[in-house]
Amino acid sequence: MNVIQRAVALGLGAALLQALMLIAFAWPATNIAPRDLPIAVAGPQAAMVEARLTGQSPGAFDLTVVPDEAAAREAIGDREVYGAIVTGGGAPRMLVASGAAPAVAQQLTQIGQQMSGAPAAQVEDVVPADPDDPRGAGFGAMALPLVMAGIAGGVLLTLLVPTAAGRVVGAITFGIAGGLLSMVVTQLWLSIVPGDYLQLSMVAGLVSFAVAGTVTGLATVVGRAGIGIAALTMLLIGNPFSAATSAPELLPQPWGTVGQLLPPGAAASLIRSVAFFDGAGARGPVLVLLAWAALALVLLGVGVTRDSRRTESAAAAEPAPVPVSA
Repeated sequence: MNVIQRAVALGLGAALLQALMLIAFAWPATNIAPRDLPIAVAGPQAAMVEARLTGQSPGAFDLTVVPDEAAAREAIGDREVYGAIVTGGGAPRMLVASGAAPAVAQQLTQIGQQMSGAPAAQVEDVVPADPDDPRGAGFGAMALPLVMAGIAGGVLLTLLVPTAAGRVVGAITFGIAGGLLSMVVTQLWLSIVPGDYLQLSMVAGLVSFAVAGTVTGLATVVGRAGIGIAALTMLLIGNPFSAATSAPELLPQPWGTVGQLLPPGAAASLIRSVAFFDGAGARGPVLVLLAWAALALVLLGVGVTRDSRRTESAAAAEPAPVPVSA
């Protein structure tokens, strides 16, 4: 392949990548709709509301009938549902949680207006978003920098640190420092998320290590092609399907579920749990991030073993020193 042929091939490859990125980022955003969205229904007219919602929007909601308003509030606080419709004593009232997903809270508010028949329906935000970021725009914008920084950190470690052991140290250092600094910016300065600073820093640090460690770990085991594999996985699949600006149940399936199995989606869910729900619903995202961090350590461990064997082989191949007679 001559220079011109190579240039044409690279241009076509870049155009294909551009098209894939447009699909990955634009397609989910243009197909936002509830799909088995968990909400609760309480009160004496719960069965009627359940039948109405099921008939009007089949497959849109995963409805759970709870005994009363207190149970509905508890379900929201435990992240079992995104909101609740409470009946009895007049027009139905809607309980929402913009801290879980402002986009869902907005949709549920519209449903409450339709059911009450009044433009100003009774809606209570049980778990509100941060007052400095009420629409969640800042929270949604936080996901991409975390992923991009993790990828960049992994690439730099791969290119500039020659040993796997050094890459392990670098990835751990990046995770600790990145977690602390990212929360200085997003929480203490921009006030995007409330909650405990150290807990949120640990979450951000785990995300940073998982992404950077996976990038450099794959590169260590399979070569520089591993950088592309990891970066494309995190960017083309992980970020657009992270549901950082919406909710997994609003995305096309199974991609909404797949996104929660990758670091960007797990990170968004875990930060919401820690910041707004006192850790409720954190178990799944924590396990996902720990699994990715463990994968990174395994891959880097393979690299450390390889480096050790190469060092031993090089030492064994050196000729033995010849004694010098007096």
